[in-house]
Amino acid sequence: MLCAVLALGVGLPAGLGAGPAQAEGLEPRAAPTKGPVTGLPMPRYVSMKASTANVRRGPSLGHRIDWVFKRQNMPLTITHEHGHWRRVADRDGAGGWVHYSLLSGVRTVIVEQDMLQLHTRPDAETPITAMLELGVVARLGKCGPDWCRLRTGGHRGWARKAALWGVAPGELRE
Repeated sequence: MLCAVLALGVGLPAGLGAGPAQAEGLEPRAAPTKGPVTGLPMPRYVSMKASTANVRRGPSLGHRIDWVFKRQNMPLTITHEHGHWRRVADRDGAGGWVHYSLLSGVRTVIVEQDMLQLHTRPDAETPITAMLELGVVARLGKCGPDWCRLRTGGHRGWARKAALWGVAPGELRE
């Protein structure tokens, strides 16, 4: 999939907000569960460290490969842990078991709104620094209640959280 980032001059008028597009089932829980292997919260977001990863039907090399993820830095959710294996899902819910060495704790998001505006600050009235096409993968930075700081293709800025997949609606990041 070819994705692009469009650079804009600073000072262009800001547009209206992003449309809602969030992963279901990843809302904050009252008592989050912890993974039996890592002790980390589950579900949780991670990204693909490798450029390709075999997605298996079960947590071992003996299980059949159902498909191959082929997008480095793609955000995924971990829903289960078993030894060195993690059950993951992508934004469409497709997934299976992947070896932990193919995953990274570096947080990324996928843009869920075409021509998503990046702003200089977390405010729609501030200048636009870039516009991101649907499907662009960006590095996730700080997040407030409604906005997250992104970095991709040499561009940085703030985008509305509701237009991103890979960050929970109530998640705050420093």
